[in-house]
Amino acid sequence: MGSQHSGSVKEISIINDDTLEFLFTDRISVFDKVIPSTIEGKGETLCTEGAFWFERIESIGIRTHFKKRPSPNTMHVRKVDVIRDYDAIDETTTNYLIPLEFICRHYVAGSLHARLQSGALSPADVGFEDDHTITYGEKLPFPYIETSTKLEPVDRLLDEKEALAISGLTLEEYEDICETIIKIDLEIARQVESRDLIHVDGKKEFAFDEKRRPMVIDVFGTADEDRFWDLPAWKDGTCVELSKEFVRKYYESIGYKERLYAARARGEPEPEMPPLPDEMRAKASKIYKEMQYRITGMR
Repeated sequence: MGSQHSGSVKEISIINDDTLEFLFTDRISVFDKVIPSTIEGKGETLCTEGAFWFERIESIGIRTHFKKRPSPNTMHVRKVDVIRDYDAIDETTTNYLIPLEFICRHYVAGSLHARLQSGALSPADVGFEDDHTITYGEKLPFPYIETSTKLEPVDRLLDEKEALAISGLTLEEYEDICETIIKIDLEIARQVESRDLIHVDGKKEFAFDEKRRPMVIDVFGTADEDRFWDLPAWKDGTCVELSKEFVRKYYESIGYKERLYAARARGEPEPEMPPLPDEMRAKASKIYKEMQYRITGMR
């Protein structure tokens, strides 16, 4: 086996010139930081969910980098070039990772809600009437897609002009990818609703193959990449977090997120992240294992 490097939660190994292996670990990260705790069984659940969605969307004609799943917590995927110099990418480049994350939101939640509350976004920006009063958890009039950086140390949101400039995408390619994302999310929503889940939002990543055809890469539709709520609870007016958001909320509740973001804003060293208490680790493990069934229908 060739060289290897670690992502925040995955170990990535080069199998050959055309193939990578993803090893899904039990590590967990929030706010672009790895938590000094592991979640028992998490890696296998994410691998199961990721492979499930690759097979589902390939069945409806969407190209992916997925090859096979040789073990419960590994998958083999097609290898593409990772080009960190934006100036080295243009509209003729092939076989490369598009250096963007696409976030598609269907409900008012998370950072979107915060930006609407602060006035950074207006109700009209996300499809409502301009005088609409925003309510946490309400469904957006239409899917709201935005992009952030993929290869920078800390993700930052991009406007369309910069997203096109750094990615080498044409406007037509960008719009085609957005249409593909909406098609994928319709399939996710259709699948999980039968198991009483709401698909709230999630991220997707893409690459071009050697013919400059887009393909979905990394993984998506998992309890790490996406946000899910319990459908019956939502109908009763409560947004029950059933994803990694559960862990994010813990670090918000103890004030760590506020301290971290304040340090980043001031350019100061980031505060050390405390480990998860044992009872939180156990609860998170239970959520990840239950979510495998509610996302895929498989135990």
